[in-house]
Amino acid sequence: MVIRKEADDMTYVVQTNKLTKTIGEKNLVTNVFMHVKKGEIYGFLGPNGAGKTTVMKLLTNLWKPTEGSIELFGEKLTSTSYDVLKRMGCMIEFPTFYEHLSGRENLALHCEYMGYYNTGSIENAMELLGLNNTGKKSVREYSLGMKQRLGLARAVLCKPELLILDEPTAVLTPQETEKLFNVLRKMRDDGKAIVIITHKMHEVESLSDRVAVLRNGQYIGSMLTKD
Repeated sequence: MVIRKEADDMTYVVQTNKLTKTIGEKNLVTNVFMHVKKGEIYGFLGPNGAGKTTVMKLLTNLWKPTEGSIELFGEKLTSTSYDVLKRMGCMIEFPTFYEHLSGRENLALHCEYMGYYNTGSIENAMELLGLNNTGKKSVREYSLGMKQRLGLARAVLCKPELLILDEPTAVLTPQETEKLFNVLRKMRDDGKAIVIITHKMHEVESLSDRVAVLRNGQYIGSMLTKD
């Protein structure tokens, strides 16, 4: 893989400029430049503690940058970017739910929160991630893998234009991982932009179109994995 300079004249779903996050005297990430196109799977690669999850929290407005800027869909991300955030789906770190409710009930609550009421969307998302046979089972009865897949179902539920996933295969079996990758490839082919963070090089090579590398909070550069 060869590191290449990213073109300045492209239209991007995600752009960051000198994105920096500091807490106290600790620099979590410094000068991150991201450019994610529509119809692209963009991998964020780096070891644990490199700053990948910090970048995802900044992109989803969970944290505010210390310096630099973020643009999503051509608009600067601010504390009132509600409409922009509704065009996104995400799973940051391990997903959490109301465990006394069923998976379907948790997804229904998410639809209410997002103002998304497409008929059949919950059933489609659960079937897509292999959860359609869970019935009325409460989430507290789910295995770790089932909870992970429910988090993924919630992330894709509202048909986001931008999907952000943090270590989505962490507790999945190889078969579940391949099924997820097929879902993500189909979304990419449908024109969605997908950002996936991982420390697994083989996943990046098999899935991503472009990869950015972080090391000790420093942005190393990006590379194309496919022509």
